[in-house]
Amino acid sequence: MNFRKTLLAASIAALPLMMVGQALASAPIMAGPTALQSPQQGQALIAKLAATRATHGLDADHGFSITAQHPGVIGTRITRAAHTYKGVRVFQSESVVVTNDAGEIVSESISDRRSGLGQGSGNASLRARTAGFTVVPQIQNAAAIDLVIKKVSPNGVHQTPPSAELIIYPIVTTKRAPGALNKSEAQLNATDLVEEVSDYALAYLVKTRMLEGSKPVFYDTVISAADGSVIKQWRALQSVAGTGKSQYNGTIPLNTTLSGTTYSMKDPSRGTGGTYGMMAITNANHGTSAGSVYTNTTNDWGDGLQYNGGSTTNANGQTAAVNAMWGLMNTYDTLKNVLGWQSLDGNNTATYIAAHVNTNYDNAYYSDGCKCMFIGDGGSGFYSLGAIDVIGHEMGHGVTNATSDLTYSGESGGLNESNSDITGEMVEAYARAGGTGTVIPNTGNDWATGKEIAKSGNPLRYLYKPSLDGSSPNAWTSSIGNLDVHYSSGPNNRMFYFLSQGSNASSSSNYYSQYLVKSPAAMTGIGSDKAFRIWFKANTTKFTASTNYADARAKVIASAAELYGANSKEVIAVTRAYAAINVGADVDETPPPGGGVSISSQPSSVTVAAGSTATFSVTATGGTAPYKYQWMRNGANIAGATSATYSLTAQTADSGAVFTVKVTDSATSPTTATSSGATLTVGGGGGGTTERIVNGGFESSTTGWGGTTGAIGSFSGQSAYEGARFAWLGGNGTTATETLTQSVAIPAAATSASLSFALHIDTAETENVAYDKLVVTVKNSAGTVLGTLATYTNLNKASGYQIRTFNLLPYKGQTVTLSFAMREDSSLQTSFVVDKVSLLTQ
Repeated sequence: MNFRKTLLAASIAALPLMMVGQALASAPIMAGPTALQSPQQGQALIAKLAATRATHGLDADHGFSITAQHPGVIGTRITRAAHTYKGVRVFQSESVVVTNDAGEIVSESISDRRSGLGQGSGNASLRARTAGFTVVPQIQNAAAIDLVIKKVSPNGVHQTPPSAELIIYPIVTTKRAPGALNKSEAQLNATDLVEEVSDYALAYLVKTRMLEGSKPVFYDTVISAADGSVIKQWRALQSVAGTGKSQYNGTIPLNTTLSGTTYSMKDPSRGTGGTYGMMAITNANHGTSAGSVYTNTTNDWGDGLQYNGGSTTNANGQTAAVNAMWGLMNTYDTLKNVLGWQSLDGNNTATYIAAHVNTNYDNAYYSDGCKCMFIGDGGSGFYSLGAIDVIGHEMGHGVTNATSDLTYSGESGGLNESNSDITGEMVEAYARAGGTGTVIPNTGNDWATGKEIAKSGNPLRYLYKPSLDGSSPNAWTSSIGNLDVHYSSGPNNRMFYFLSQGSNASSSSNYYSQYLVKSPAAMTGIGSDKAFRIWFKANTTKFTASTNYADARAKVIASAAELYGANSKEVIAVTRAYAAINVGADVDETPPPGGGVSISSQPSSVTVAAGSTATFSVTATGGTAPYKYQWMRNGANIAGATSATYSLTAQTADSGAVFTVKVTDSATSPTTATSSGATLTVGGGGGGTTERIVNGGFESSTTGWGGTTGAIGSFSGQSAYEGARFAWLGGNGTTATETLTQSVAIPAAATSASLSFALHIDTAETENVAYDKLVVTVKNSAGTVLGTLATYTNLNKASGYQIRTFNLLPYKGQTVTLSFAMREDSSLQTSFVVDKVSLLTQ
């Protein structure tokens, strides 16, 4: 299928179930790529689901068909199983099944629209009408396709072949819940309405992806298999919108590939497989197909200026590609470093972006057919569509397509668009803060989609108050499903803003909600990092294609409870944020009695040799003593690890494992706190693992290091990550450059090469401008930069050290120089303190 979702709107152009264990609160929460189930494993899961039919009142005509698989939270995988009747898929009726590593079902989130068929458990009159429901169509799929083409675009040219899937289409009506029968329309809340299947139709889901000239005309149409009449239709794309030098981000580092003397805009460090074997940027050259990958004779790209309409391959034409690569790199890094989610599908499948699509094109869109993105150069309304929040938005569609696949129509379509707006803002915040670390910063984004690309200066959407765009509502109403999905996304965007940043109690404020009627009148936000973790978990592990606002509320609350505890402030914040958009009732922000248990001393990351003992410990306060402890490894409980300290004999295979502990108090209504993650690094001592860095902890003074070695020592004003010595780069408060280097050889036979170091950044800078910088690069013996690993600035300041980790396997077989280069401006110090540098190869 080739289901496209675009950034811009046409006018401008079951019960949530609990996971096993709690996911990590400040570390990646999603598992890495997982192998697809074997046919035998798939059949075993279907058999387990089929065994539950009797509990739902279903007969043997009802079955299941696996449609998608992707990673879940650490220790689990997600399988999406369509509900079938007599072998035909029931549209939007499905189960999201969470299984553990042993293949056991942990939970099942169900969107059930099948129960009125045959001997199901639906109402008696519906069962009677469908007892003899036939799945034999009266017209064939070719005829269905022809009928749709004649209605949609009789003179169009197919960009991809059309398809027609035979489905059972539930006719869904919306009714008021019993308690809302006497409410006026204006008084209705999203939870006052319930959806009910009133009938079924045998139909075809016809997907047509055509071009009228250079204009994409993409539709999904549900057409009766009995007489060819159109039952439902929605647009799959809104066809009108409405080191490189980047147009929006200045001079930036790019990962490219060198073949002979030619550089290509392909990044070997992010993603595998896909169309080009790695992440890539192509040149559509004003066409509608991807074109070829960008190449250059040097590794300097772009001029940082808006495209002038000339060559698409000279420096000015390359700028659109630079914009695209920077956005794609940062989207990948945000999802992987913060959540553990790799690429768009979670399985690290590489994607690409085609720049310069069409001519003077005021749009950008994601295509599910190629799992890729197309960006225009802008025209009458916009500059180049390659701003970082726009790219994050479109890639967000890729994540949704690979997981919940929210139908791009009605309320589910609005949530689909909202997820992309949310993703774009979080990528922007992460990138603006340097694009490193495991946490989404709470600043850096503007909470306005597409502000940079708009020639008028007016964003496409305002997340904090959607109605500022003149078309989007601030809150849910019963008619929201009739709006264009770019507008029906508005309330959920506002929910996420309130969840992250909180609201304002003044009715004149843009951040005020009339629906927040409990105490305090201004709800308290939980920060962007927690808000994004909760939302992402709900979308990837709970939402189904038909999820609407009311269902989203229930599943986002369930995700918050799984991550932070059932009585946590995060659950209260989600409840209040949805109440603020007229979805569910408001609640007071009442903390648990005595404030509940909390972590006062977090477990620290540990580095030991193979065969040595690694020990982690935690200190808890508050709540009611005594406390119960449960240690977890990568999110899974460790049997018998139930004290404040946990020790293990570390083996090479343990390297990289993340340990957390859940602490529960003894109150009548217990409260629970989960620690941050502590990483175990195992080096040397066997298993073929070898430390390549000499004196990485600086305890042997300057041994092994070159450059500004006077930065190495034990100084007052800063402290070591461990031991007594460290490297203090910066901290001068005057113009200065300082560099530390070490040459390391990475064996050609290496199967892994993991660089890590501890970094602490503090600063006296007060403005939201990157004045001081630390750049970490890999160079060859001639001093040529082979790759830039990370750039940190005064905007990345943080309390305490943070562990940074990078994969250097692409440099195997080479002797390379690791470089930490600091540049400080003329005033107000920034300190970049480095310790515990390690490069382990195996």
